[in-house]
Formats: sequence, C-alpha cells, structure tokens
Amino acid sequence: QAAPSLGDEELLRRSGSLFKVADVLRSRLEEDGSLPCFNDIEMPLVPVLVELERAGLELDIPRVRELSIQIGADMEGVKAKIYELVGEEFNIGSPKQLGHILFDKLGLPAKKKGRTGYSTDASVLSDLEKHHPVPGLVLEYRELSKIKSTYLDALPELVRGDGRLHTSFNQTITATGRLSSSNPNLQNIPVRTELGRQIRTAFGPYAEMSARDGGAVFLSADYSQIELRLLAELSGDEGLIDAFRHGSDFHASTAAGIFGMSPEDITPELRSRAKAVNFGIVYGQQAFGLARSLGISMREAQEMIDRYFAAYPKVKPFLDGLVSQAKTVGYVETMFGRKRHVPEASSKNQMQRQAGERIAMNHPMQGSAADIIKLAMVNVSRRLADFEAVMMLQVHDELDFSCPVGEVERLSEMVIDEMSHVVELKVPLDVSVSYGDTWAEAK
Repeated sequence: QAAPSLGDEELLRRSGSLFKVADVLRSRLEEDGSLPCFNDIEMPLVPVLVELERAGLELDIPRVRELSIQIGADMEGVKAKIYELVGEEFNIGSPKQLGHILFDKLGLPAKKKGRTGYSTDASVLSDLEKHHPVPGLVLEYRELSKIKSTYLDALPELVRGDGRLHTSFNQTITATGRLSSSNPNLQNIPVRTELGRQIRTAFGPYAEMSARDGGAVFLSADYSQIELRLLAELSGDEGLIDAFRHGSDFHASTAAGIFGMSPEDITPELRSRAKAVNFGIVYGQQAFGLARSLGISMREAQEMIDRYFAAYPKVKPFLDGLVSQAKTVGYVETMFGRKRHVPEASSKNQMQRQAGERIAMNHPMQGSAADIIKLAMVNVSRRLADFEAVMMLQVHDELDFSCPVGEVERLSEMVIDEMSHVVELKVPLDVSVSYGDTWAEAK
C-alpha cells in the first residue's frame, strides 16, 4: 500500500514506472532463459507466502522469558569457569582481550598475528580445544549469548497484537533459490542442538484451535535426504538409485561401499563417517574439509572420498561436468531451469575458484530441492481449502502446520501425497510427518 501522503498524480506516476521496470526485467529473464522458472514456480508461490505471513506463528512468551533467565544463568556459570581457569576476569566478548588471555597468558599455539591482533574466530577456537578447556568454554559462551540475544530476548518484542510472530519470506535473497525469512529469521534456529530444541518448545499450534474440542497439534512434514536423492537422480548412478529405491539405511549402505563391509556390520561411528562423506560430496567438500569435520588425516579423508567415487562411479563425472559447465558457459542450473551464474569458477584466484567449483557442484541439488518444496507448497496450499488446518511456516525442506487433532491423519496423508508426487523421479521422494504439542515435539 502507498503512503497516505502521496497524491493521485504521484501514485499514477509511480505505478506507470513499475510497469516499465517490469517489462525490462521480464525481457531480461526471457533472454536468460529464466522466465519459465519465474512464471511456473515463483509467481504461483506469491499468494501462498502472503497467507503464511498473515497466519504467523504462536509464541509462548512466558516460556521464552523462562528460557532467557535459564540461559542467562548458564552463561554466568560458563563465565565463572573461564575466569577460574585463567585466574582473572576479562571481557570474553573482546577479541583483543581474549587473544591476550589465550596466546599471551596461556601460551596456546597462535596463527599469524595480524594488525588487529590474534584471530579468535570459531575455527581457531575449535582447533585450540585439544590444547586447553578454555577455548571450548568460550565457544559455548558465544553460542549461549547468540541464542539469548537473537531469539530469547528479541522474539517477544516482535509479537504483534494477535499474539503471533509474522515473519517475512524473501524470494530474491538466496542465490540457490531457497526461501529466507526475516523479522524474525525463523529458519536459522539451530536444528541439531539442545538449545535449538528448547527454543522450539515455545512454538505451538494456534491457541484458538487448541481451545476447541479435541485440541490441536503442531504438525511438521519434512523431506528426507532430498539433496542426496537428487544427486542420485541427476547423476544417474545406479548404485545410488538402487540404495534409495530399496528403502534401506542409505548412510549404512554408503558405509558398506566405502569400507568394504556388509551393512549389518557397520558401526554407528562408520555410519557417521559415511554420512559426513555423503553430505560433503553434495556440497563439493574436498579432503581438507572432510578431514577437519571428522578429525582425521587428509590422507584418510581422501581415501574415503576415492572409495565413495569407486562405489558410485557416475557421481564424480557428473560433478566434474558441472564444474566444466560453469567454467565454459558461466552457469549451472537446477532440473527446473533455475540458473546460478558462477563467474568465480573461472577466477585466477585459487580460493575464489575453489569456492566457485563448490557452488557449481552443489547448486543443481540444493536449488532443485528449493524448487521442489516451492511447488509442493503451492499444491498443498490449494488443497488446504478443505481443511481447518493452517500452514504456518516453511524451513528449507520442512512445512509446518497448526492442525486440529481430528484432522491429523487426513492432513498427513494429503501433505505426504503432494510433497512426494510433486515431481516424478527415478528415486522416491520420502516425506516424514510428525506432530506434538510444540514444534520441539514435532521434530
């Protein structure tokens, strides 16, 4: 809506300008070959996102306040441990003071000192954990501080008169095509940590829906390993395709291929390593990154990657082809034609070039996953007309609903049907549905 102070003549002038800009942008999309993606995916999604933004999410403010007090106490406890270990108090949030404590006082091994002092970023502190307990405690303190300031203290201030948070979804921010959200950003709440789970305990179904006979639940529908399934689809590797078609434990199957063992003999540790390789391959990770994430030698990491490519022989040629395409034509694209221009892949700077190569290898899978859930959102939204349930949120590969208890079974069937059949692939799109009193219980 235009500001009330604008006169009719100014409104007409601005409206006319928008039409002119739209014509120019449409022509550029057509020249780039991106108009079908715009028309078939992005534009049908607009009214769906409007409904999600209007619906909002219920926030239990007393629960958030309680968590904020709890996390604040935890921070004080961690701070006290740090002070006790170093023998003095200092500003943990000051990189200069922290650098002095770690490298001058404690004598921990430092990387090259720059003009602004020692680096104390997360990667440096992670490397130092094996030498002394203080770096790990500083990382814990930073995580607690970020959670408290970003979510627990900020979210209650953003609740509107209806008692809900109304995030804004952005279609034009990420280069991959994924949606992002802002004011507040609800997509960056940690997924696999206890702190993230605690934050999710403050989100539940709509209060008015819960107050009806039978009550309501927070229902979550999530694509399982969608990017790995898309790697199987796009690479055409028969081993990957068979692993997903047979519905076996994919990470255990990969471990069996990498370590030359039967799936029944795979230990949790070997499965975890294979899982890291699986997702590392999708993100273009090289031996250095894998070695760092698993805490193993470069040689061992490279051997694991080599054995992975031997077990799935069509994957490496596929990924190499993506890098070659990025360097030859300047872009890669999703299975729906969403382009990502990657000039970095041809850079003379080695670090920029390697970053561009990783982007080229990842975009077809991550971007296709983004396209798929957008198409699913449109189809699910259309069928929600027959339900009281409301779609409230999208987080990457996940859709979240406030659902009356009486509709749980029917809604689950509908959502699984739409999400799993939005596109026909050589491998099944697996969708899991769970629900509970809060977002935490639904995950």
